[in-house]
Amino acid sequence: MKTLSLNADIESSGKRIDKFLSEKMPDCSRNFIKKLIEDGCVSVNGVSCKPSRKMVPGQVVTVDIPEKEPLRIIPRDIPVDITYQDEDIIVIDKPAGLVVHPVPGNYDNTLVNALMYHVGNLSGINGVIRPGIVHRLDKDTSGLMVIAKNDKAHNYLAEQFKCRKVIKEYYAIVFGRVIIPEFDINLPIGRSKYDRKKMAVVPGGKQARTGFRLLKRWNSYSMVSARLFTGRTHQIRVHLANEGFPILGDRVYAGSRAHKVGDITVSRQMLHAAGLEFSLPSTGEKICFQSSLPGDMSSIIEYLDAELMGKK
Repeated sequence: MKTLSLNADIESSGKRIDKFLSEKMPDCSRNFIKKLIEDGCVSVNGVSCKPSRKMVPGQVVTVDIPEKEPLRIIPRDIPVDITYQDEDIIVIDKPAGLVVHPVPGNYDNTLVNALMYHVGNLSGINGVIRPGIVHRLDKDTSGLMVIAKNDKAHNYLAEQFKCRKVIKEYYAIVFGRVIIPEFDINLPIGRSKYDRKKMAVVPGGKQARTGFRLLKRWNSYSMVSARLFTGRTHQIRVHLANEGFPILGDRVYAGSRAHKVGDITVSRQMLHAAGLEFSLPSTGEKICFQSSLPGDMSSIIEYLDAELMGKK
């Protein structure tokens, strides 16, 4: 265990202890610091405290940082499409159907297991189950993700996500004819009061904003791009469903609609993370990645195009 002793000065007066520690420990994420406080690893003048504790000049803050648990993830030779890699990060193009990190009932066949096999070293900030994971995609959402190889890179990326400097663009095929070329949805999202496994637009939920742009329109379907300005669970799926345009193949939020286009049975939600832009931890340089539509989405678009032209 590593122990730090920090003295509060005049400039620290009135600051919350979590903010004080974030400034004094720049290589640690705010979530990590919050967990240290909640776990009783932080004390002020020998007394444990809450994250909201206000600093007074002259106080001595002691921080006990536990040793990192060794990773227990079993590496698996699962194919991974690596788009970019350097000493700090990996950008991958995740296929639909692959779970990002181990969960009860699936500890071995996840993206993390694959990365441990193909890459090895990943950041340990998110613990032994989610090494390297800075953000996530749903199991049945395909597309681009950035993974951190070390803690410094993890914190650098996490701060960009927190400050909304990461640009993420998604493509979705939805039920219904979208008429408006561009529109924003800024509605709070939280747990559904009717089904705790689902998210919903609810009063008092967390602020959530998504920008949408119409790309294509067919007889009964549309294709839109979505840009996330916040990162709530199932945000795009919930916002579109709330507006009456649930995503094709989304069996959670599209109700009893038939998930079949012509003779094509749609087995997963037609949502793809197509664009990702952020700054590199090593240089600060902005870098942008694009991912082509996967085969299942392309096949549906080809069918709908042909149908619209009277060829089906």
